[in-house]
Amino acid sequence: MKSPLKYLKPFYTGDNRLKVLDKRYLPRWIVVLIDASLSIVSLFLVYLILLGTPIFFHKIISIPLQGLAILVVTLFYFYIFKTYSGIIRHSTFTDILKLVISFFSTAATLIIFNIVYYQIFNDKIFITTSILLYMLLSFTILLLFRIGVKESYHFLKNVATGSLVKRVMIIGVDDHSISLGKALTTESNLPFKLVGFLSEESDSKKYKILGKYVIPLKNSLSETVADLDIDGVLIISESFSGKDKNKIVEDCLMNNIEVFNVPLLEQWNKKEDIRNKIKPIQIEDLLERDTINIDSELIKNDLEGKTILVTGGAGSIGSEIIKQIAEFNPKLVVILDQAESTLHELDIFLKLNYPNLNFIIELANISNIYRLGLLFSKYEFNILYHAAAYKHVPLIERNPHEAIYVNILGTVNLAILAVSYEIKKFVLISTDKAVNPTNVMGASKRAAEMYVQSLQNEKGVNTSFITTRFGNVLGSSGSIIPHFRKQILQGGPVTVTHKDIIRYFMMIPEACQLVLQAGTMGRGGEIYIFDMGKPIKILELAERMIRLSGLVPYKDIDIKFIGLRPGEKLFEEMLSDTSTTQPTHHPKIMISKVPSNNFEEIKIKVKTLIRAATKDRDEEVVRLLKDLVPEFISENSQFESLDDIPLEKEIEKSS
Repeated sequence: MKSPLKYLKPFYTGDNRLKVLDKRYLPRWIVVLIDASLSIVSLFLVYLILLGTPIFFHKIISIPLQGLAILVVTLFYFYIFKTYSGIIRHSTFTDILKLVISFFSTAATLIIFNIVYYQIFNDKIFITTSILLYMLLSFTILLLFRIGVKESYHFLKNVATGSLVKRVMIIGVDDHSISLGKALTTESNLPFKLVGFLSEESDSKKYKILGKYVIPLKNSLSETVADLDIDGVLIISESFSGKDKNKIVEDCLMNNIEVFNVPLLEQWNKKEDIRNKIKPIQIEDLLERDTINIDSELIKNDLEGKTILVTGGAGSIGSEIIKQIAEFNPKLVVILDQAESTLHELDIFLKLNYPNLNFIIELANISNIYRLGLLFSKYEFNILYHAAAYKHVPLIERNPHEAIYVNILGTVNLAILAVSYEIKKFVLISTDKAVNPTNVMGASKRAAEMYVQSLQNEKGVNTSFITTRFGNVLGSSGSIIPHFRKQILQGGPVTVTHKDIIRYFMMIPEACQLVLQAGTMGRGGEIYIFDMGKPIKILELAERMIRLSGLVPYKDIDIKFIGLRPGEKLFEEMLSDTSTTQPTHHPKIMISKVPSNNFEEIKIKVKTLIRAATKDRDEEVVRLLKDLVPEFISENSQFESLDDIPLEKEIEKSS
């Protein structure tokens, strides 16, 4: 014989069927029980109301049986229209509409039954007045119950979260802002409470949107928000220019008000993303850069159906190039890198987010020409994007031989194989540090530029060698902004090398867009440079990042000047003294007219340089590099003395 406890087990154990103890929401049977109880209360109220009136109940069946019949019909329509299926604390207009239809159907069914019964038996079972009164009362009571539960839930949640909920206003009253407002008011789990909207319209004080006041701006945003009891404002990125966003941020920071950045709702993947989509505005969002327009059709014609090799594919630039190539339906993308862990992560990311992309991961070092030769013989490459490089200036300044192995020898290996296998296009990703270089890294990239540019002029070369050159990209590994952000999170100090240092910046996606676009333009031997916009003072960048974190520079977070790093210069350049530019059909891309060198001469010097790198003689390596790249003059480096020593004496000294 089974124990009685076994029959009770579903009510209290594990993932029970009735979910009595599930605190996330009420089980459906409890919702039905509550609604049925409230319907019974409504029937009793109808009886009490009609009891003192001249209206009499029909006595074909007793009053309790009449009430039971009405209740059964009501529950039947509750089941038909699933009025119990929604979560009460999240009741929506659809849930209320289900109640309306259920009670209307109940009343209609009972009245029709009454009429049919009267036609047959010349008598009635229910009073029409009682049916209509029941319909109105029961709907009102169930509606009030749902509203009460919903409001109580929000009240208790606000009490529980307390100061964690931020009072915010949305700047703007266009369709995008209103859609954001709806998302905020309907989603209960957000740490934001929408107070209202801010508008430039002078008569906006005369109306509300979503039940929230629309407040007109006074003389300035700063003056308006100063009088408001709010913790932050929300802006939709695409609705404002970089200049306008900067002004909004400055006005809000002056009044200790946070600024949150929100993308267009059309870009959200799913509803639950809302919490992750509303983020404090970042310094990257404040770059005053115009939207880049690319000729997608031209790029598609260049890439569609092609087998493409991307070196340095696991890096910031390489991985973004792969993502953008994926949109143009290539035949195959071969991703090459020597960073095992990041390659593995990229493999997982691409399989998850680009399921239609046909790609292969290859682990290899570009300085190993034998390994590269196997890959070139295995795949029939049409296009090569060469993004693999060592790029950290101080680290390479201490290890110049490594720059020779990767930045120069790696490029030479790939270029030789590209010519041998008649690759259609070879796109080299270079840097502004290759212009009048002051460090080994920049000089090694300039040497790579010189090699492929001079190789282009050789007989029998059918590959188009195209060089793209741009400055710092925001968000790339090792870039300054993640470094500053980490220092701020740690409580400072934020370290800046020099109070006057400036840099050009652009976003990774736009840099890669321009790389793809430049790749379609090149006929071979060109060096394309990108419009980097206005240079940014690093000190001002650091100060603004601290303020965006809600802190005060030099008070909450100190800024220290640590001096220029080895090989670092104050001002980056995009052009050397001997080069000029000519425009292209794209306003953001220009061609640098750099005099080409003799390939045989460069080839001999590169071989000598590579041979020296294998002997671990840093000074000899750097001196040979200076001979190969005459404009390379070291700054703030241990190799500055080499600029005054003739090459012959340096080699003799090293021998």
